[in-house]
Amino acid sequence: MPLLYAQAVQRLLWLGHEGRSLKWDLENIRRVLERLGRPERRFASLHIAGTNGKGSVAAMLESILRAAGLRTGLYTSPHLERINERIAVEGAPASDADFAAAFDAAAEVIETLLAGNALANPPSYFETLTAMAFRHFAEAGVEAAVVEVGLGGRLDATNVLTPAVTVITAIDFDHERYLGHSIEKIAAEKAGILKPGVPVINAAVHPVARQVVAERAAAVGAPLVEVATAYHAENIKAHDFGHYEFTVRGPEGFELRLAPDLRGAFQVENAVTAAAAARELAGRGWKIPAEAIAAGIAAAEWPGRMELVQQNPLVFLDGAHNPAGARQVARFWAEHLAGRRIHLVYGTVRDKAVEEVAELLFPPAATVILTQPNTPRAASPETLARLARGANSNVVVEPDPAQALARALEEAAPGDVVFVTGSLFLVGDCRQALSRSAAALPREVRAAS
Repeated sequence: MPLLYAQAVQRLLWLGHEGRSLKWDLENIRRVLERLGRPERRFASLHIAGTNGKGSVAAMLESILRAAGLRTGLYTSPHLERINERIAVEGAPASDADFAAAFDAAAEVIETLLAGNALANPPSYFETLTAMAFRHFAEAGVEAAVVEVGLGGRLDATNVLTPAVTVITAIDFDHERYLGHSIEKIAAEKAGILKPGVPVINAAVHPVARQVVAERAAAVGAPLVEVATAYHAENIKAHDFGHYEFTVRGPEGFELRLAPDLRGAFQVENAVTAAAAARELAGRGWKIPAEAIAAGIAAAEWPGRMELVQQNPLVFLDGAHNPAGARQVARFWAEHLAGRRIHLVYGTVRDKAVEEVAELLFPPAATVILTQPNTPRAASPETLARLARGANSNVVVEPDPAQALARALEEAAPGDVVFVTGSLFLVGDCRQALSRSAAALPREVRAAS
């Protein structure tokens, strides 16, 4: 790892994680971007908020734009294994050298502003990363960047954008400490990214959330596309452990067969949302043919979300970090893994609704192996065990994620399933463990597996 890159990552980590270092206004990021020369104005942008599905929709939209011949950027959070994943151009994460250069540029500006008392306080981890991403996209000649909100929307650092289109995905309970303890309050924070004249693709399913978004759109003068009423998925067929093919129909006779490579029934909704956003752009002059929509959705990759990484036994990784995600996991098990013994590897962070997730996922599992993601925010597996033993009689505590995964693989017969979930940090830990295991195999064994 180059020294400059290592230093950049370390200095970012000193700023704290997204939650602990939240700033409740946009003044910092605006001043930093102004000093950087307003890089966010040098490319078109698509802005996406929501509780669940926003990352998948972002990945699909970026892939669609790339299939249409545009030079693309993608800014997402969190990362799975390396922080570079958050800032990608043309589908490739920023190189270590480019990441370090983006940090150096942002850090120089921040230090100058602080020295001149032009900032009330140092920018946060996420504010700094956001400035780095926008600067990198501008320097790389990106034509269109898909930008995922980090947390909430209204006061998120990404909300300095004036995008070509705004997307709101499914809204549910998560981050209540910061966003509010009702769907109405959470939806209001998400809808805070709507801008006058900028079309909004509203894919919120919850009736209250959908209404909040619609009312906000009317208030700011944002043209509204209600996905649930304007678009329909028909002739849905499932195969190969959760892959779906279907026909989407929409306004003006639109009809297109889609086959996302991302697994899970919820990806049907996400694909329809991405298609709706792409069609809105096409209607406003963007050259996005129907074939680019189909090809982009088929090619989109979003690791760590219902990701099948091994056969015999099946090993799935999914960052279901909230109750809505856990409900989708339970549905996936019932629809695609019925009759198979499931060995659940679970670990999470302290600010999540563990009790509700445990009620959904622990009882059906043959084994529950509780572990601790590699983050200071991790919940103690011993604490989780006190909840788990009321829901499952076969509970094991293994604090090390790699050892927890190894224990599950030892327990599993060839026809069983190992399912890792609870936190994207844990998914990243287990992906790295699997990569190390594969690298340790002889070359001919790796080629055959």
